[in-house]
Amino acid sequence: MAIRDATSADGTTIVYRVSGPADARPLVLLHGWAGNLRCWGRAADDLAARFRVIAVDLRGHGYSDAPLAGYDDPKNWAADIAAVLAGEGIETDAILLGWSYGGIVLSDYLTAYGTGAIAGVVFTGSQANIGRDVPGAATGSAMQAAMPGVFEEGAGRAVRAFGAFDNANTGPGADKGADAQRLFGTSLATLPAVRKALFYRTVDNTETLRMLDIPVLVLHGTEDAVVPIENGRYIFEATPDARASFWEGSQHGLFIEDPDRFVGEIGAFADSL
Repeated sequence: MAIRDATSADGTTIVYRVSGPADARPLVLLHGWAGNLRCWGRAADDLAARFRVIAVDLRGHGYSDAPLAGYDDPKNWAADIAAVLAGEGIETDAILLGWSYGGIVLSDYLTAYGTGAIAGVVFTGSQANIGRDVPGAATGSAMQAAMPGVFEEGAGRAVRAFGAFDNANTGPGADKGADAQRLFGTSLATLPAVRKALFYRTVDNTETLRMLDIPVLVLHGTEDAVVPIENGRYIFEATPDARASFWEGSQHGLFIEDPDRFVGEIGAFADSL
């Protein structure tokens, strides 16, 4: 396992962690809003048994730089992913996997750079678009309940607002407490200004979805209260070569809720490419 970094087009340093066999198919993990590269928990370790797993800290998150502006520009997000791929010498055969906001980021990349380096794409609890009145960009009830408090600089108000997520990121279960607290802490560690800036942009990647020439897998819980399943269905219906696995009764963080099933479905998708 190694921690590395790459410099994006605007000079932002993007930090990422590489694990797994060096000669295996690259699997790039893009976390969600107010997350970081450690959000994946055991699933990342299990995936590293067969993939070269590259878990990225998105700009403004984790150990990556947090510039004062530029979060509203899709080209910046796209360039971040391109910089990581270039830093790892990846020119073909990669799988991009985006959770939640990570799906918007990977869609930004595909819009700007195409599919030349990519063999397949996975959206998990995710969406490709963002913005008021943009199709496929609905906000879930837990996210609605948390805003605008999650943008507050006052620690007490932010903590109470994040409490609105309850177990949406992990699913229920006594064994999920440590994961829930880890994700909670990660969210609070993301600068309030960054948390807010990510929501104040509009992008519609629908045309990119419609023109994709690579396979897409959509994983989504039917009870996702952060990113509604309608957003996952929108991706599935817009993409020419798509398959979907809708998890009945599951919530937002499928890789935490059932890591064995999650890893198995990613593996099966990779085998089909």
